[in-house]
Amino acid sequence: MLENDVYGLLAREAIRDLPAQYCDCVWRDDIEGLVSLFDQEGTFEGLFNGIETTITGHDELRDFYLSATDFMPRPYIHNHVVELLKSDYAKGRCYLDLRSARNNMDWLGAGYYEDEYRLSSVGWKFQSRRFTALRMEELPAGIRT
Repeated sequence: MLENDVYGLLAREAIRDLPAQYCDCVWRDDIEGLVSLFDQEGTFEGLFNGIETTITGHDELRDFYLSATDFMPRPYIHNHVVELLKSDYAKGRCYLDLRSARNNMDWLGAGYYEDEYRLSSVGWKFQSRRFTALRMEELPAGIRT
């Protein structure tokens, strides 16, 4: 029992760190670091004004994130909730306030992520990130509108 409790605590802590690492990579334009947070066939889905964009796999993710660097987003993630469903699979949600470094840290938008996480041989990774924009003043390149 205690061993399972400790495993659950360590797993949730590692999973909670993924969105923080994601934001840190975005702030520093660390595209390789950002892509490495996803498993090899990981997906990012963005829902903006009812239109969905889906990016799958490291190559597509790299291209997408590289195309968004001029956007200069500065994300703030909070209220992260994690459900550990299996020893190697979890789901979670977190919420986004987005600012623009290009425009004096003006507010860009808000939304939320619905994530799926998978334990790999090198640790927890995003299996999928689904972002729903509640309001966005501007969108990065690569997003269908």
